This record gives sequence, structure tokens and C-alpha cells, in this order.
Amino acid sequence: MIYTLTLNPAVDRELTVPEIIYDDVLRACATRVDWGGKGFNVSRALAAWGEATVALGFVGGPTGQRIAAGLSELGIHTDFVQVAGETRTNVSIVSQSQRHHIKVNEPGPAITPADEAALLAKVRALAAAGDWWVLSGSIPPGASATIYARVTQAVEAAGAGVALDTSGDPLRHGCLAGPFLAKPNAAEAAELVGRPVASPDDACAVVESIHALGVVNLLISLGRRGAVLSDGAHCWLARPPQIVERNPVGAGDAMLAGLVWKLSHGASWPEALRWGVASGAATASLDGTAVGSYEQVEALAGQVELEHLPGPARPG
Repeated sequence: MIYTLTLNPAVDRELTVPEIIYDDVLRACATRVDWGGKGFNVSRALAAWGEATVALGFVGGPTGQRIAAGLSELGIHTDFVQVAGETRTNVSIVSQSQRHHIKVNEPGPAITPADEAALLAKVRALAAAGDWWVLSGSIPPGASATIYARVTQAVEAAGAGVALDTSGDPLRHGCLAGPFLAKPNAAEAAELVGRPVASPDDACAVVESIHALGVVNLLISLGRRGAVLSDGAHCWLARPPQIVERNPVGAGDAMLAGLVWKLSHGASWPEALRWGVASGAATASLDGTAVGSYEQVEALAGQVELEHLPGPARPG
């Protein structure tokens, strides 16, 4: 089983208007509603490939109920912790030409220590050897910066594997807890180690420092430049296939979904990396929140270029 954890989900509401004009009444010509959250993006991709997945996190009020119902319609099972506040709604206003937009994110409901305790109890009850847990996204107001670290410790104590995708202090604390895999992007990796990460060579140069925090395996996503993966003994650079990019939002989540999915089926690191990068490329080539089908990802996987890098990763 692959579980995903989204601590601060949202209903993402997008309004398309002919033109953004300040101090005027704008009339939408199109609307779109999505269930927002990095973990949900991972679950969406897994469900599209026929993989059983359960989405966990904090939800509250009627908005939280809408998210649970919407994910269920997509074939994604949920097991949420109900909180007293209302799950946030994020609103985007986009011009019809797509040249301008305004996006406003609500902070989300405040999480109490009792909410965190309920989540950890749920995680401990569900975690089992051989399962995978993808912990991703920002944390809501009131949540402790160590929440991902504590979830990681509980999951890995049960013999399951953790893939961590967050930023800032939650990422640092999470790395110190020794996750099986961490997936920062270039900016998050740079913040973590205090030095620029602007190229594949930069990424390979910092893996030793991130491993030293406690991370067993490391994937640094570099957007259009691909991704660098280190297992502590080897570094690989994966260059993505050529695509016509439509919407890169969620491509990093699809990449993580593809990597974890392949690992859960016994793939080697190079094979899993190839599938992950192809998954991200397939998603980036589609409109909206659509994810690549198995057939689309399979076709792109053969076009991913892998290069073994002799970077300064620690000895095996």
C-alpha cells in the first residue's frame, strides 16, 4: 500500500476572466475547482496507474467534506483527521490570455497538539512493513516543525519506507529523522545546505551534506533540467524527454509518484528514476491537473537520458 500525507490541503478555485482590471467588477467566463495538495497529486497519479492508495491529512468543515468526496470520486481512499477549523480555499484569477494572474492562498485551519496526536496515532495504527508513505507539502498554522520527523520515525519503526517532500524547517527536521528518501527541489536543497544549487553539478556536489543529516537516498529535482539521484554510493543525472509543456504544476509530485511506484514494485534505482522523470514530463505536457497515463509515461520513459555521475557522494 502507498499512503500519502497532505497536512494543509485546499480547494483550489480558478476563475478565468477576459482581462484583469483593478477596482472593477470582473465576470468569470470559466471556472475550475481542484482538490489541492501535493500528496493528493501523488495519489492522483497512482490511482491513474491502478495502484491502491490512501490519502491522509487534516480536513475540517464543509470544505474538508468536499475534498474527501471529490477524492473518493477519483477512486482515492481517504482516512482524514477532522479538525475544528475550516479547510482552506485558494482562489486564482487568470486572464483569458494566460498572461496575468492573481492568486490568494488562505493560511488554513490552526492545528492543535491534540490534532497532531490524533494523526500520529492513526499513522502508527496503519503503518506496516513493506508499505510506502509519501509525506509532502507545507504544514498548516499551529503544526509543529517536527511533525514530519515524528511521522517518519513512526512509519520507519514499523518497517515501512518514507519519501519526504517539503521545505524549510520541516524538511530539515524531517531529514534528521532519517527518511528512506528526501526530494527537495533545487531551491529547497540550496536552503538546506546554505549554498547555491543551480545546475546538476551543483546538485551532485551537495548530496554528501544532505546525506550527512540522515537522509538515506536523495532526489533533487531540477525542473526542465531533470533530476539528480544519489543512493549514497552513486549519483545519476536524468535528463527529461522533449515535450510541449502545457502545465508544469504538479510535475514534481508526479515524478515522486512514479519513482515510489516503481520502487514499490522492486525496480532498481536507475529504472525507478527513469520512470519518475517520465511521469513528471507526461504530467507537464497535459492541461490542468491531468496526470500521465501508464501508456504515456511508458512511451516517454524510453526517451529519458541517464548519466552516471562520479560526484562526491559518500562511499557505499
